Amino acid sequence: MEAIKQAIAAAVKELFNIEIEPELTRPDEQFGDYATNVALQLAGKLDKNPREIATALVEKISSADIAKIDIAGPGFINVYLTDQTFIDMLHRGPGQPYKNKVIVAEYSDPNPFKVLHAGHLYTSVVGDAIANLLESAGGEVHRVNFGGDVGRHVAITMRSILQTLGGELPEKLDEIPETERATWLSERYVEGTHSFETDDQAKQEVTLLNKRIYRLQNDKDHESAFARIYWTTRQWSYDYFDQFYERIGTKFEKYYPESETTPTGMAKAEALKAEGVLVESDGAVVFRGEEHGLHTRVFITSEGLPTYETKDLGLILRKWEDYHFNQSVVITGNDIVEYMKVVLKVVEHFQPELATNTAHISHGIVKLAGGVKMSSRKGNILRAVDVLTAADAANEKATGKKDDQVVLGAVKYAFLKQRTGGDIIYDPEESVSLQGNSGPYLQYAHARARSILKKGNPTYERAEFETDERSLIRKISEYPEIVENAVNELMPHHICTYLYELSQNFNRFYENNRVIGDPRENIRLNLVQAYAETLKKGLTLLGISAPETM
Repeated sequence: MEAIKQAIAAAVKELFNIEIEPELTRPDEQFGDYATNVALQLAGKLDKNPREIATALVEKISSADIAKIDIAGPGFINVYLTDQTFIDMLHRGPGQPYKNKVIVAEYSDPNPFKVLHAGHLYTSVVGDAIANLLESAGGEVHRVNFGGDVGRHVAITMRSILQTLGGELPEKLDEIPETERATWLSERYVEGTHSFETDDQAKQEVTLLNKRIYRLQNDKDHESAFARIYWTTRQWSYDYFDQFYERIGTKFEKYYPESETTPTGMAKAEALKAEGVLVESDGAVVFRGEEHGLHTRVFITSEGLPTYETKDLGLILRKWEDYHFNQSVVITGNDIVEYMKVVLKVVEHFQPELATNTAHISHGIVKLAGGVKMSSRKGNILRAVDVLTAADAANEKATGKKDDQVVLGAVKYAFLKQRTGGDIIYDPEESVSLQGNSGPYLQYAHARARSILKKGNPTYERAEFETDERSLIRKISEYPEIVENAVNELMPHHICTYLYELSQNFNRFYENNRVIGDPRENIRLNLVQAYAETLKKGLTLLGISAPETM
C-alpha cells in the first residue's frame, strides 16, 4: 500500500506540483486491488475534469508492484497488483506504530468479596484481545488489574460474614469447604446488601465497619480476629480470580488493590485541595466539574473516607510510578464513562500528559434473557462461570463431547465479533455452531486446512495465478492492513470480520479447485499453507486456539 501511495504522490507532484497524501481503499475485486479518488481530490484545486486528471496520472504512475491501472466512473483510479507482489505481501507483517512504547493495559477489575459476573468475563476477553493487538504493533504491554478490597461493599459483606459466623470467630472459616468459598462469599454480599438497604441499624453498623477496615489497613493489622477474617476471605477472592483467569487463558502481571492505591490518592487529593483544584462542600472534598462541562464528584466524604475517585487517582499515579508508560489503556463498562472524564480532568490539573496518554475504552453489558441488567448486589446475575457452563452444555449437545478449547473459542469470538461499545446478548447454541460466523467454525476451518497440508509437502514455486487462486491470495494479503486498522481503532471485531470473510473465500476456492492430485498441487498447497497460517495468527490475536485437528 505504501509503495502505491508513494508512486501516486510522485506522479501528482511531477504533473501538478502539488504535495498530497493519496487515500487508498480495498474495493470489490472486480474494481482492482486498490482504488483511489485522488483525481477527484485534485479537481477542485486544479479546476479540471477529474477524469482528465486521472488519465494523466495513469500514464505517469509507475511502480514494479503494478500490473495495470484503469479508470472508472468520474475519475476513480483502480490499481491491479502483480502476482509476485501478492507473494511478497505474504511475508510482510503488520506495522509497528508502538515499537519501543510502554503500554499499561488495565482490564477485568473485579472486586474481592463479590462474584465474577459475565461482564468481568467480557472485559477480560476484550482486554486480552486489545493487549494482544498492541503487542503485535510492537508495544511492551503490561497487563494489570484493579479492584476494591476496601469500601462499603466490603463492609457490607464483612457484616454478613460476622453474623453468619456468630461473631469474630476466624476459626469457623475452616468449616467452609474450599470449593464453596467463592459462592459462600457471594451469598454473604447479597444478604448484607439486603440488610443494608432495608435496616437502618445495619446501615450504621456497615459505616462503622467500613472505617474499621480502613484502620486495619493503615495499622497493618493481620493478627486480630477481625483482621484474620478479613485477610482470609480476601485471599479466597483472589484465589477464585486466579483459578478463573487460568481457565480462560488470562494472566495479569500486577493486581492493584484499592487499599494500596488509597494512600497515594488521599495524599494527592489533599494536595489538590490545598491548591484549590478540589474544594470543600458540606464537609466533603469535591471537584466542581460543571466548570468543565462535567459534573461534581466527591473525592473525600464528610467522614474523611476516600471515594472511588480518589482511589482511581492513586491508581493512575501508581501505574505511572511503576511503568512510566507512553500510553495507558483502561477498559471498563459504559457506566463509568462520565466518571472517568471527571477523574482525568482532575489529573490534567497536575500532570496533563497522564490524562492525554490515557485511553478509556468502554463497553456495554452482557444481558440476561429479556434484557434485564445484571445486579450482583441483588443476586440475579449471570455469572462468568454460567456463560462457560452454558457454552459447554450447548457444545456437548451439538457434538456429544466436551472440548474446552472449542468452548472458550466460542465464547470469546461471540464477544469479540461485535464492535466494542454496545451490549451483548449471548446465545450459547449460536456461539458453538459450526455453520455460521462463530469461533468453532474458524477453528474447524483451520483444522481442515491443516488436514489438507498433511497430504502434501509444498515447496516455493514462482507462477502466475489462475482467477480463483488470485482471489484467495488477494484476500490473504489483506491481513496486515486489517490488523493495522484494528490497532489504530483498538477494535478487535475487525479481525473477526476479516477471518470469517477469509474462510468463506477459501471455501469457495476449495469447492471449485482440486488441490491434492492436481497439476497445480504445489502452487495451491502454498496458498492453503498461507491461509492456515493467517487464520492461526488472527485467532491467536483474539486469544483463541487454532487446533490442528477437530
